[in-house]
Amino acid sequence: MKTSFALLISGIAFTALIPFNQTSGPGTWLNRNSPANKSKINNRIDTPDQDRFVKVQLVHGQLTEPTELAVLPNLDILVSQRRGEFLIYKNATKTLKDAGKLEVYSKTSVPNVNAEEGLLGMALDPNFAKNQYVYAFYSPISKSVNRLSRFKLLNDKITTESEKVILEFYSQREICCHTGGSIAFGPEGYLYVSTGDNSTPFDAPNTPYVNKGYAPLDNRPGFEQYDARRSAGNTNDLRGKILRIKVNEDGSYTTPDGNLFPKGTPKTKPEIYVMGNRNPYRISVDQKTGFLYWGEVGPDANADDDLRGSRGYDEMNQARKAGYFGWPLFIGNNYPYKAYDFTNGTNGAAFDPAKPINNSPNNTGLTELPQANPAFIYYPYAESKEFPEVGAGGRTAMTGPVYYTKPGASPYPAYYNGKLLIYEWIRGWVKAVTMAPNGDYLSMEPFMENVPLAAPIDMEQGPDGKLYILEYGKGWFAKNPDAGIARIDYLEGNRPPVVKNLTIENTSGLLPYKMTAKVEASDPDKDALTYVWKLGAILKTTTTPQVQHTFTKAGQYSVSVTVMDKSRASSKSQTIVVSAGNAQPSVNIALSGNKSFWFPGNPVSYNVQVSDKGAVVNKSRIYVSSSFTEGLDMAGAQLGHQQAAQTLVGQALMAKSDCSTCHKVDTKSIGPMFKQVSSKYQTKSNAVEYIAGKVIKGSSGVWGEVPMPAHPTMKESEAKQIAEWILSLSAGGNSTPTLPAVGKITTPAEAKATAPVLNIKATYTDMGGVGLKPLSDTYVANLRSSVIDARDLKDLSGFARKDNKGDISLIFPEKEGWIKLKSIDLTGIAAIGTSIQKSGDINYTFEIRIDSENGTQVGKADKVSGRIDISPVTDGKFHDVFIKVKADQPASKERHALKTLIFLSN
Repeated sequence: MKTSFALLISGIAFTALIPFNQTSGPGTWLNRNSPANKSKINNRIDTPDQDRFVKVQLVHGQLTEPTELAVLPNLDILVSQRRGEFLIYKNATKTLKDAGKLEVYSKTSVPNVNAEEGLLGMALDPNFAKNQYVYAFYSPISKSVNRLSRFKLLNDKITTESEKVILEFYSQREICCHTGGSIAFGPEGYLYVSTGDNSTPFDAPNTPYVNKGYAPLDNRPGFEQYDARRSAGNTNDLRGKILRIKVNEDGSYTTPDGNLFPKGTPKTKPEIYVMGNRNPYRISVDQKTGFLYWGEVGPDANADDDLRGSRGYDEMNQARKAGYFGWPLFIGNNYPYKAYDFTNGTNGAAFDPAKPINNSPNNTGLTELPQANPAFIYYPYAESKEFPEVGAGGRTAMTGPVYYTKPGASPYPAYYNGKLLIYEWIRGWVKAVTMAPNGDYLSMEPFMENVPLAAPIDMEQGPDGKLYILEYGKGWFAKNPDAGIARIDYLEGNRPPVVKNLTIENTSGLLPYKMTAKVEASDPDKDALTYVWKLGAILKTTTTPQVQHTFTKAGQYSVSVTVMDKSRASSKSQTIVVSAGNAQPSVNIALSGNKSFWFPGNPVSYNVQVSDKGAVVNKSRIYVSSSFTEGLDMAGAQLGHQQAAQTLVGQALMAKSDCSTCHKVDTKSIGPMFKQVSSKYQTKSNAVEYIAGKVIKGSSGVWGEVPMPAHPTMKESEAKQIAEWILSLSAGGNSTPTLPAVGKITTPAEAKATAPVLNIKATYTDMGGVGLKPLSDTYVANLRSSVIDARDLKDLSGFARKDNKGDISLIFPEKEGWIKLKSIDLTGIAAIGTSIQKSGDINYTFEIRIDSENGTQVGKADKVSGRIDISPVTDGKFHDVFIKVKADQPASKERHALKTLIFLSN
């Protein structure tokens, strides 16, 4: 999930027109439908096979907050880590070892505030083979500055004695965020370094008018850290910039011609090449054109606002020459913010990108700023209309290199020559951007789209022409088990197998525990496969995608499988932990009466039943709760008696989202632990809706300063399944039950068309054992209101849907048609009522049939009377119910309009 981690981020088919500018950058538009331009854009018939890209993991699970990597001429890899360490991966021995450490400021003394400073970036000198120079941008612990220094790497060690301080500038530390810190060299030997705006995006405490994720423009005395005009918008400050200098042999530097402000210009800094940056976290320079590229991590506001201005966007930017790129006055395609008075909540005019004015009292530079440049590529949390290929969700823009083939080293197809590679820390994708000869944007497409990445934070083309990727891992401020270094190979010949999924039928059991594991795998080249199973410390090899094994000693065991083809190319599955010596308990909720609906004023009787093999059920560890929620699909699949696997669906949905980047189940990350969230909201009657709303709309201020990103494109039903899973984590033995194990639930006296679903949830957690974690099981029963609104009736034939400003009705067919309701329990149902919103002059006959359109008839009515009686259905099974209608004469234009169906109990 995107949040404001300056170090890593602040706040994680095409349209008809695409950005195109014939002069200095994007901003005008190229019609992609013209024949001439179609030939430029639709050049993908020869797109290389994405399955041929493979990830070679060089280092895994040994890194702690890595920031940048540099590939040495001998293919050793130097890595910087935020907490000050240098590490070196030795290509010859395939080992990782320490290479020195700087004393850096990396942890704040302010409670609940994360420091993002530290060892921020690192790069090799273009003549490294001769001079062994390594450049580092870091936050020394002894002084409140960010510093660019040069060191020597001798005998695989960075020594502080070799340091040459090149430049440094003040940076406040006790309030978060935005550091930048990336270093890159251009083809002329110029050094570029990015700096963040050193401003807080969070809301100021104890004040009625706050930032809310828009541009920080608070100019009240004492609120300087909430005003990015003092830094990013200040021509006389090095923060919120990308600097360009020429470093001399003695460690001094000069500023080259072509920077934004000539040396000696009053109220300016000559080092500035690009200004107006929020958090330009990762930069790259095209080694042929000299164009500068960077990913700009944008603000968190989820929607445009009349008072404040534009919602937040992340940007991928291109600078062909020095310029101002907007922040904090503009974002995205020069979308403006408005001046805002934080003393009374009133606003001023929107800023003008043609004549930007910085009149903040905190500004020490020029008042009149250069004309603002729009972003090259930009996208919000929601789906982007301009760049739909980037997807939706959390966002953390990064730019990698412009890829070029090298003489004697062309490991990838020539198709990618000259394409810009961009990537996303949160979303995990890499895209190849095709540009016109002058650098204008033409299109983007997936690059190595089948290669999974765990929060890629740096990408570099090595001397061998291959891409090397540094993965931070999915977690914040931690040593992540999925952090590592990877090389990307392209296989012209044999390709490794593709492993999709590892499944284990029962992940726990009493001794002897007989386990059956299956893997879904295939080989792109149709080779026969061999499966090497790792079962704890035991290895087994099979020629079929299944293994059976009996564990005879109690314990937790990690199970995984490596799949190999005949050439021994291999891929590894995920790891699943199984429990031998303790069987998962089983929970059931027995309901009396109908298992599809609750009826107004009728209590719902339930009985929670728990069994636990090999143990006595401790009834105090049964947790039962009920709530009324909305959003379950009346088509039927989500209704009725649902087993414990329903919560596992929520777990799977969470794992596929970006939520796991900011939250862990029971360990701290940038966001709260899922178990903390579960415990906090266990007794809230609307917990599912509340948590789901936070997932979709985003959240700030509940668990601290860092905002949690919105997921506006996520389906409400999926967000609720994630919420159900979260709430299941702390139940059973950790909370006081809200309901007894056997009881009745009172229902409202009236049911409306918008009435919610009744959820009854029961969870039991056993006591575990020596060396064994407790195991839980959850059962959820969902009962829908017996009043079904027309908007929920979607499986239709012959009916027409009418939407009158959100008021949905179904227009009866001209001749005949039906409405299908999936998986309905008809126990105790006496009739189905019809609520007609508008009456026509044609009569219809009704038939109620089950299991198919022409199945057994259980009800009939000769006219639209409002009630269709049903013969008793007592088998207790769930049936598909068809409500068939037929006009007794040709229908006129004025036909009946159905508003609701009502299931009536005996």
